[in-house]
Amino acid sequence: MRSTPAAPRLGARLIAHAGLLAFGASLIYFVYCYSVGFGRVVPGAIEPSAIVIDVALFTAFAFHHSVFARDECRRLMTAAAGPLERSVYVWIASILFVVVCAAWRPIAGVAWQVDVPAIAWGLMAAQAFGVWLSLRSAVAIDILELAGIRQLQPGAAAPLEFLARGPYGWVRHPIYTGWFLIVFGAPVMTTTRLVFAIISSAYLLLAIPLEERSLRRAAPGAYERYMRHVRWRLLPGVY
Repeated sequence: MRSTPAAPRLGARLIAHAGLLAFGASLIYFVYCYSVGFGRVVPGAIEPSAIVIDVALFTAFAFHHSVFARDECRRLMTAAAGPLERSVYVWIASILFVVVCAAWRPIAGVAWQVDVPAIAWGLMAAQAFGVWLSLRSAVAIDILELAGIRQLQPGAAAPLEFLARGPYGWVRHPIYTGWFLIVFGAPVMTTTRLVFAIISSAYLLLAIPLEERSLRRAAPGAYERYMRHVRWRLLPGVY
């Protein structure tokens, strides 16, 4: 009897869907850590060694994102994992993000604490908008494709297209804009939160030009047209 590819396809779908769940779980864990663990005020003096460890942790996470997103690495991963290339990326990224949040070293002190209710509520509203913006943007570009599930479907290798709709009609990287609002919008900004916000945001600012260069190579002409239509990367009228 001939072997059927049904079982391998089923296994691949299970891996991809489990990767989406792992990605969601890692984000939920981040929200918990940022809200509870990172929000604790640590007494005493700032330990430079803790900042060094935190920088090293996020650098490891960022290194994976940067290297695995490069075309050369993606070709190698596709040769090894086939259509599961994106799922492998998602799995590793989710695990690394959980490790970063779990191992993040607390930093003593408070950068700022807003005691004026109207301003505090305004900052929390900015955070809520950041969450909505990130989720809305992920849905707009197909969250199943981001998780590697869409790539397992027949005829998945469609040409890239960039539509200026929803948040992607405002800025080119609305998920990153949402991230900035989330991490910097805390009314009580402990030093632990601030260090996390600065390090993660610095990585995004460095990653944007590299990501756009890869997109221009992957879709010659298409991304340039999108860039002409949507001028701003993160904040309309500013950047």
